[in-house]
Amino acid sequence: MSPTLVLLAAGMGSRYGGPKQIDPVGPGGATLIDYAAFDARRVGFDRLVLVVRSENEAAVREVVARGLDRHLQVDYAVQDAALPAGFRPPAGRTKPWGTGHALLAAAPYLDGPCAVLNADDFYGAGTYRILADWLGTPRPASEHALVSFALRTTLSPAGPVNRGICEVGGQGLLRRIREVLEIEGDGRDARYPGPSGDPVGVAGETPVSLNFWGFGPAIVPALETSFDSFLAEHGDSTTAELFLPEIVQDLIDRDEARVHLLSGGGPWAGLTYPEDRPHLVTVLEERTASGAYPRDLWP
Repeated sequence: MSPTLVLLAAGMGSRYGGPKQIDPVGPGGATLIDYAAFDARRVGFDRLVLVVRSENEAAVREVVARGLDRHLQVDYAVQDAALPAGFRPPAGRTKPWGTGHALLAAAPYLDGPCAVLNADDFYGAGTYRILADWLGTPRPASEHALVSFALRTTLSPAGPVNRGICEVGGQGLLRRIREVLEIEGDGRDARYPGPSGDPVGVAGETPVSLNFWGFGPAIVPALETSFDSFLAEHGDSTTAELFLPEIVQDLIDRDEARVHLLSGGGPWAGLTYPEDRPHLVTVLEERTASGAYPRDLWP
């Protein structure tokens, strides 16, 4: 059985100003959901789980019904409905509960290894091949992978971004991943505000996470445990979120997981700000003109 592709499509796109994952950015009107499914299908994925929220489920289903669902089995996990029995979110809570909870919402549809990635990023076809090759080798349930990107290739000229800075240990294993906020370009390198407000430099080639994960089956019970603990501490918050890197780092620290850091993916293009859209559109137009993609992904 092939691994399942999980697309995290419940984001609100607050800085972008709308739902990035269903914006028709391709030359033929394809969305980033379409491109992710198309690239994944080419390397052997045949099942897709879309994690959505109640407010955007109908719009996502409309995108899928344009042809994608003729080529992959598609299931939907509604993140805001996937909460423990008896738990009531606090008044005023509108934010999703984070990427860790998003993957937990997809758990009922998982029966083996899975790929997990954002539905509002274009990762490039090579990235899917790298992860598919890794997932295609039988491994212990507690072994996972992350495809990393060079920091300088993931920055936006429109403003600062948040990235998961990765530290690599022996055997190419992830030693540490930490979320760094407000990173911006500095020549071929980058910088971000330190605790005192002074800029901290970081090399442009530093590997970073853009949430392109490959998980073994052991991730599901880890998600359940982590989210229970999270709600016990933050269940009354209107803004707190549980992120996948936090869960992964905890597993690494407790020696309960090995995470292989893979490289070589791309080209990546993303939508953080409205000003990022022309670049993404150009990338997709160029890739289509070169023959890497058909104009109509789902004829």
